Amino acid sequence: MFHLAVTPYQLFFRKPAPTSRGMLTTRTVWFVRVWRSEAPDQVGWGESGPLPNLSRDNCEDFGALAEQFCARFNDAQIDSFDTAQTWVQQIAWDLPALAFGVEMALRDLRTGAQRRWWDTPFTRGESALPTHGLIWMDDFDGVLQQIETKIATGFMVIKLKIGAMPFEEELALLRTVRSAYPNIEIRLDANGAFKPAEALDRLDALGPLDIAFVEQPVRVGAWSVLADLCRHSPVPIALDEEMIPIRSPQERDALLSIVRPQFLIIKPTLLGGFAAGQKWIDEAETRNIRWIINSLLESNLGLNAICQWTSAIGGAQVHGLGTGSLFSNNIPSPLTLRGAQLQTDLSGAWRLPELAQPDASMRFAASHNL
Repeated sequence: MFHLAVTPYQLFFRKPAPTSRGMLTTRTVWFVRVWRSEAPDQVGWGESGPLPNLSRDNCEDFGALAEQFCARFNDAQIDSFDTAQTWVQQIAWDLPALAFGVEMALRDLRTGAQRRWWDTPFTRGESALPTHGLIWMDDFDGVLQQIETKIATGFMVIKLKIGAMPFEEELALLRTVRSAYPNIEIRLDANGAFKPAEALDRLDALGPLDIAFVEQPVRVGAWSVLADLCRHSPVPIALDEEMIPIRSPQERDALLSIVRPQFLIIKPTLLGGFAAGQKWIDEAETRNIRWIINSLLESNLGLNAICQWTSAIGGAQVHGLGTGSLFSNNIPSPLTLRGAQLQTDLSGAWRLPELAQPDASMRFAASHNL
């Protein structure tokens, strides 16, 4: 029989991280473990971490809900992976972050409990996985300095948040960047910052700058506005937050049929796991919509799994994958960043059993004088 358990872990940012939803200094995730009663030492690991003010399952009692799900799962005396995966599908709409973690743990156990969720040249250390360079919100000079550093490191794709500064100032910044670096790819994320009445004018102003796409230009729920922008904007439109409230295949079909975006941003933690993300990808491809996989401030555990999945299905395009360097008490893993390329260092060691202890994050912080 399968057994399921969760344990919270608090990640500490090396420095406060400014986002469109406030300044982040810590992030709580729940590590998920699954094992069989006949082989308790063989444990599959996963990670669940709803993001405050974004995930649809973000709530004060997420940990209690996760514990309750584990209790029901264990009481059901499940003895097959297929049945266990059915349980994941049942919670994917209401508890997407938990579904992601449980699916991840089950897949780890099924593939040998070695944290090789997929077997690809990337996971075998034979090839690298390019990622974009994420630019954090800052003032004009701070953003420009980040961009210069990323490009000097080797990043040829950068992603910037817009909407924090006056638009004319952001436009001047982007013109400066495009003039200095004509060959880089620039991706923008507005996080719904444009008012519907001004959105097309702003996108028209961005048009000459050869922007790859703008994520979520207007607030969630304005489907008719988004549809109009997708038809008339000189800059391709990507959906991100718009996908979070979608709870059924019928709603997903309606959104994509009405809005017809040029890109989708696929975040497994927000959408309910890998299987749920794959359904969005399948629907996108039937409509000739391009897609990009993004991580969402996961620890190295979740990040490794997302990178492996990306290496299995993502093709040659550059995705938006974290590097694990944001957190001072991130867990050791084989994932390394060399220039703009993520790689699997097979000599890198996991340190997971100790994470099953409730105070693991605080003990790690204390041992490193954090």
